[in-house]
Amino acid sequence: MTSPDQSAMHGAKIAVVGAGLMGHGIAQVFAEAGHPVSIHDPQPETLASVPARVAANLGILGRDVAAAGRIRLQATLEAAVADAEFVFEAAPEKLPLKQVIFAKLEKTVAAGTILASNTSVIPIMQIAAGLDTPGRVVGTHWWNPPYLVPLVEVVQAERTEPAVVQRTLALLQAVGKEPVHVRRDIPGFVGNRLQHALLREAFALVADGVCDAETVDRVVKSSFGPRLAVLGPMEGADYVGLDLALDVQEFILPDLDRSPTPSPYLSMLVEQGRLGMKTGAGFRSWDPEAAVRMRERLLRHLMNALGEA
Repeated sequence: MTSPDQSAMHGAKIAVVGAGLMGHGIAQVFAEAGHPVSIHDPQPETLASVPARVAANLGILGRDVAAAGRIRLQATLEAAVADAEFVFEAAPEKLPLKQVIFAKLEKTVAAGTILASNTSVIPIMQIAAGLDTPGRVVGTHWWNPPYLVPLVEVVQAERTEPAVVQRTLALLQAVGKEPVHVRRDIPGFVGNRLQHALLREAFALVADGVCDAETVDRVVKSSFGPRLAVLGPMEGADYVGLDLALDVQEFILPDLDRSPTPSPYLSMLVEQGRLGMKTGAGFRSWDPEAAVRMRERLLRHLMNALGEA
């Protein structure tokens, strides 16, 4: 049943700043839900490609491609956010850039407009530093691809007004997302802290010669990985028994990687230009066909898991 708060969000005007990997997908979610959506990107070619990219996404999903036509392209930030009730920033993950964008937004939008950042790791209080109205700034960390992955982390900074959090949660729930309330504004929030704790140990295992990258991936995908969709880590601990969890932690935690800085092995690969699929090699080698197959396999898996196939 739709709540009064959700009903109030119906038809709210949405603006998206940034039309890249995440921005066009966020715009798609709201356009599909019937919201008027405007989008801006400083790169004209990126902005111009939005309708085709959104239409392609909708076509793959078997949905009405007409939704792509509800997204208005705006050459200036000011035009994009005019009369917007919610603005979602999806610019590159660079703090100074986001601070500049939010300073412009504060001077441009109406007093009641909610300003949301899609940052995946930067504390919202840092993005809002220096603003006169930090109470209307909130984090909304979407996951890629945003039109398929249900979760959005709604991050409440120290000065975010509770009403802003509740309106944002209601909007996201109304468009079919699964928003969660992150009550403390810490780097990485919840999802990326968990994800990078796993990555730190994975990188260390390969760097120390315990196994190769392919083995790490096979172990995750063929052991605890399939369980995670239905049995989260806290449920899993309760499932096996907290006494067993305690015994295991007492033995293994002292031996886990605890590096406070990025993996030297990771840094070496980056210095060598081995950046992953986009360069053809990273921890593993990727020819163009293999990269395409991986992306298609991921999309099919998400579609099947979420009932979209």
